[in-house]
Amino acid sequence: MKIRSKIILVVLPLIIVTLILAETASYFNAINGVNRVARQFLGFKAVQLENYAANQWELLAENGYAGRPDMQAAVQNAVEIYAKSISLSDTELIFAVNGTGEVVMSSSPLSVEEAERGPLLDRLEGEREGITTVRIGGEDRVIRAFYFSPFQWYIVISELESVFYQDAYRIAWQTLMVLAAAILVPIVLLLLFTARLTGPLGRVVAAMQGIIAGGDLSGRVAVEYRDETGKLAYTFNLMIAALERAYGQIKGHAFQAVLAGKKEQRIRQIFQKYVPRDLIDQFFASPESMLVGENRSLAILFSDIRSFTTISESLAPDEMVQSLNRYFSGQVDIIMNRQGIVDKYMGDAIMAFWGAPVKHEDDAIQAVMAGLDMLDALRAFNEGQKRAGKPEFRIGIGINFGTVTVGNIGSERKMDYTVIGDPVNLASRLEGLTKIYREEILISEAVYGELRRAGLLEASAQGTSLPCRFLDTVAVKGKKRGVKIYTIRRSLSPAETKAWALHNQGMELYYRRAFTEAGMKFQEMLSLLPRDLAATAMLQRCNRYAKTPPAPDWDGIEVMQTK
Repeated sequence: MKIRSKIILVVLPLIIVTLILAETASYFNAINGVNRVARQFLGFKAVQLENYAANQWELLAENGYAGRPDMQAAVQNAVEIYAKSISLSDTELIFAVNGTGEVVMSSSPLSVEEAERGPLLDRLEGEREGITTVRIGGEDRVIRAFYFSPFQWYIVISELESVFYQDAYRIAWQTLMVLAAAILVPIVLLLLFTARLTGPLGRVVAAMQGIIAGGDLSGRVAVEYRDETGKLAYTFNLMIAALERAYGQIKGHAFQAVLAGKKEQRIRQIFQKYVPRDLIDQFFASPESMLVGENRSLAILFSDIRSFTTISESLAPDEMVQSLNRYFSGQVDIIMNRQGIVDKYMGDAIMAFWGAPVKHEDDAIQAVMAGLDMLDALRAFNEGQKRAGKPEFRIGIGINFGTVTVGNIGSERKMDYTVIGDPVNLASRLEGLTKIYREEILISEAVYGELRRAGLLEASAQGTSLPCRFLDTVAVKGKKRGVKIYTIRRSLSPAETKAWALHNQGMELYYRRAFTEAGMKFQEMLSLLPRDLAATAMLQRCNRYAKTPPAPDWDGIEVMQTK
């Protein structure tokens, strides 16, 4: 936007607003004055007419003729004549109506329509002392009325609304005309003023553009005036001279910037092997923020190789390293492809998490899918181990979801970007429980809840459901509160599908203390999967509790004594 336009946009609203406020104040003062006079005049007539009617009635009463209809009619006729005498225009109308809205007196011919009588009476009963507008005889009229009890009349002094407010309308129109003229003249003057003011600036800008387009730093602009515009031109000439001297320095800094960029890229490539790429990007964007921890809801995964000591004893050190590197390579690729972060290696174990430094809505789901992918990759890895005549690996995976503290933890000389908190400990305990329950993967009830919210536990036409099996409610070592644990698969055989359904039914009966019925479900399941350890253990519990029921406050929690 040009400076001329900016000046106009700044100054013009100030002028317009000032004029509008001034004209508006004048308009309302004039309107209020006109309307006040008109109301007072209408009220004056009402008072005069009311006094006249009252005087006539008092004369009639004093002479003892108040009960004679003919004399009352004479007084009413006198009131009507007086009303006609104080009507000053053809549009003014004075009339009276009775309690039913029927016109009983009028200074001019008047016909009140049936539909108008009700609203008219409502206004007359509610606005006797004030000014109001009502529709009478098909026209909007401003009225002032009073009730004359001797005749039981509503006497109304009225004027056409357009006539009553005609002076106000005229003032409004004149105000608009004056306001338009008052705005138009400053606009014209402002355009002329800004054109003269910004002309020299435009010529300076044109000279600058010529220097920039030609790339000739030896060019200068003409100093035309001894004012701010001239100072601008003089300052520009000084700047061009300084740029010419600094041109060599700029090229040197540019070269250094290129070197720094290449160095940063090299650092990124090296550290991406140890630190997640998102974390490196966050560090370069805001180094100081990396020292601050924060609480976040994360999914945490622990994976551990079973009987690793036995495996390592059967392999030479170099063979052990080669096997581990090949195993870790496949497992880590899966975690990172599922948007996870490998926190650390703990010997033969892997700790990973989802949800930091970048949070996703499906972090818990991605962690579960990564766990299932890791088991699939392990089967392919073991095929290679068998072909090479080397021992196969068996792993256990524990996954939990909860609020933890995440950030750089350590000292100034050595820090780890990691997570800490009870949910981390529970994930580690779940991985340990895979040994007891003889399952490859265990998830917590928090993870189960995330899968349910995502609709992955319900069968769908796309076949996206993940079979889950409720195994137990346990309190891990060091904790008193129980947590439900589940195992999960990508798919089941027909026998496993039926067996898992029976197991889940048995678990429901078990926690309802129906131990005999639950035992029958587990027994039926074992007929399909005879070697199932979890069902065998639950059947033994049911048989024990069926003979010796637990205490009334039994909650079904199994307290683990080992990690």
